[in-house]
Amino acid sequence: MDAALGLPVLIGLIAVALLFDFLNGLHDAANSIATIVSTRVLRPQFAVLWAAFFNFVAFMVFGLHVAQTIGTGIIDPAIVDAQVIFAALVGAIVWNLVTWALGIPSSSSHALIGGLVGGGMAKAGISAAVWSGLTKTVLAIVLSPLVGFLLAMMLVAVVSWLSVRSTPFAVDRAFRILQFASASLYSLGHGGNDAQKTMGIIAVLLYSQGHLGAEFSIPFWVVLSCQAAMAMGTLMGGWRIVRTMGLRITKLTPMQGFCAETGGAATLFMATFLGVPVSTTHTITGAIVGVGAARRVSAVRWNVASSIVYAWVITIPASAIVAALTWWAVEIFVR
Repeated sequence: MDAALGLPVLIGLIAVALLFDFLNGLHDAANSIATIVSTRVLRPQFAVLWAAFFNFVAFMVFGLHVAQTIGTGIIDPAIVDAQVIFAALVGAIVWNLVTWALGIPSSSSHALIGGLVGGGMAKAGISAAVWSGLTKTVLAIVLSPLVGFLLAMMLVAVVSWLSVRSTPFAVDRAFRILQFASASLYSLGHGGNDAQKTMGIIAVLLYSQGHLGAEFSIPFWVVLSCQAAMAMGTLMGGWRIVRTMGLRITKLTPMQGFCAETGGAATLFMATFLGVPVSTTHTITGAIVGVGAARRVSAVRWNVASSIVYAWVITIPASAIVAALTWWAVEIFVR
């Protein structure tokens, strides 16, 4: 592909990026709604509406630090062109579809990062990577589920102590109401962190084509488009992964669902304000495991949890390989 794109090709690439954002919402809807559905606080059709709304309005709460990191902190913006962006998106979309079909809650965020790395390195070698940004992202793979795990476990302990004099019925009723708030916060954090990744992709594409001037920035129409695409994807559900997240890892009560969502939301809020592109999937999984382990270690189905961890480990290299192969395929076709 040439450095200077025609308008139809540019629009086509932006459409592919928004398709990824839509699939991100579809794939990661489970992150926002699995706990509130599995505790039967909300029916699935109402849960996705609730999550989609808060996914969309997230841009009103958070800055665009994560979009800046994706746009300039993973691979060198100077080597980005349409071919690299296309390869990155194909790598991320293919991996998302594979894991969605298998019901595996992998990370859409890290699939996109892996795609960027694969496409960038296929073009320019190892020098394409911005190692400071990549190191921060790789650390977040470990830290985000760990922080979610610890916060959720601590919340279970605190809430159990505060509720010790209450009847089980009163506790259940109170936390059914509180889960509306915790699910809202988690959906807000999900929309704030995840939608920004596609914003960064579209913005760096526009920047590489000279449409943003001398300085990298995120146009407002890009912000609205990405938030809307993610919200629409969330509306479509993602029931295979909901079953894994909400039912197969551990059995949740409304109190535990509240603790998992609140611990996960706090982790996402911190990461988004710091500009770290964390995985919402990793975060909520760590939190769900934390509330299960707080009850007793055997309450967690560790074989399910371990299979999820395997998917985490291979997400970046798998999507990077698909992206690199796509870049080479396009290169051969163009020649």
